[in-house]
Amino acid sequence: MNHPANQPPQAELWRCDAGSTTVAVLDIPGALDRHRTFDIDVTLVVRVPAESAPAWHELRVELDGQQQWQRRTASHSPGQTDGLDYHCRMRLETGRSLRIRAKVAVDGSRVQQLCIEAREDC
Repeated sequence: MNHPANQPPQAELWRCDAGSTTVAVLDIPGALDRHRTFDIDVTLVVRVPAESAPAWHELRVELDGQQQWQRRTASHSPGQTDGLDYHCRMRLETGRSLRIRAKVAVDGSRVQQLCIEAREDC
C-alpha cells in the first residue's frame, strides 16, 4: 500500500465481536510497507445468576498460539453482569501478521459478550 509523502497511513482498527460464544478469533494481516503497533483489548462480560449459588468466569488470551494471560475469578453482582478485561500493546514488524484468540470458561454465570479490538497507534 503506497501513501502520498505528505499523508500518513490511516490508523487500522480491527474488531471481532463474538457475542455470547466462548471463543473469539481476530486475524490481523501483515502490512508489506511498514511496521505497526497495536493496542489490543479483550473484553468479557458475563451475566451472573440472581440466586447466590457460586459462579465463576475465566478468560484466556493467546497471541499467535502462545498463551499470554489467563485469569479465573468468582462472578460477583448476582442478577447483573461481571467481567474481565485484558490489555496489551504489540508491535508487528513489516510483513508480520497476528492471530489473537480469546477463550472463555464459565460455571454458573453465562457469557453475554466476548470482544477483541486492536487499534493501531500511529
